[in-house]
Amino acid sequence: MKILVAVKRVADPNVKVRALADGSGVDLANIKMTMNPFDEIAVEEAVRLKEVGRANEIVVVSIGPEKSAETLRTALAMGADRGLLVRTDAVVEPLAVAKILKAVAEAERPDIIITGKQAIDDDANQTGQMLSALLGWGQGTFASKLVVGDKAIEVTREVDGGLQTVGLPLPALVTADLRLNEPRYASLPNIMKAKKKPIDERTPADYGVAVEPRLTVVRVHEPATRKAGIKVGSVGELVERLRMEAGVLR
Repeated sequence: MKILVAVKRVADPNVKVRALADGSGVDLANIKMTMNPFDEIAVEEAVRLKEVGRANEIVVVSIGPEKSAETLRTALAMGADRGLLVRTDAVVEPLAVAKILKAVAEAERPDIIITGKQAIDDDANQTGQMLSALLGWGQGTFASKLVVGDKAIEVTREVDGGLQTVGLPLPALVTADLRLNEPRYASLPNIMKAKKKPIDERTPADYGVAVEPRLTVVRVHEPATRKAGIKVGSVGELVERLRMEAGVLR
């Protein structure tokens, strides 16, 4: 069984990012970059499936600039077998990502595709669903548990009302949620071994996909600074402030 995992290079979630002065985007200069946390979970799940004998090959793919190869190396150090970098310096929107991944899937012919449920930079939460539709595969989104059989998988997914379990025939697509697993840290020996593992390189044009954005960013700005709280002396004062200052009561 072959598993294809999509990973994205994003700003480290522990680092504070700021908007560019002209409001055209986010300033990523000198910002630490890392693998999208949900994609780390997807890689970890694929590696665990290989360790228990449910998979024999893990291919990781990333779409982005040359430095995205570092993200692929991290996935290889975690236990993936091969890496594929679809290199582009353009901003690639979810639909274009899904189209590229569709072409990759048709070439690699995986049994399962695992992605993070969303990327923490744009929070789009669209790529997995779009890819499933393009491929015509069943999908199990927001997965918190995955049981893989020979011809089908059982996905426990998180929904508003609790947990829902769905059965999907293979091939199928899964998007990983936070509670699916706890990703491992790549050990130094595995990091050294990852440097010798192959990373193939392609471009979107090789797959016949145009990555020109369909959306226009009007303005990016930081949220307003939260005002300090105050203490009130009575319920009457609270109601008055809510009515006169906050404007939430009439």
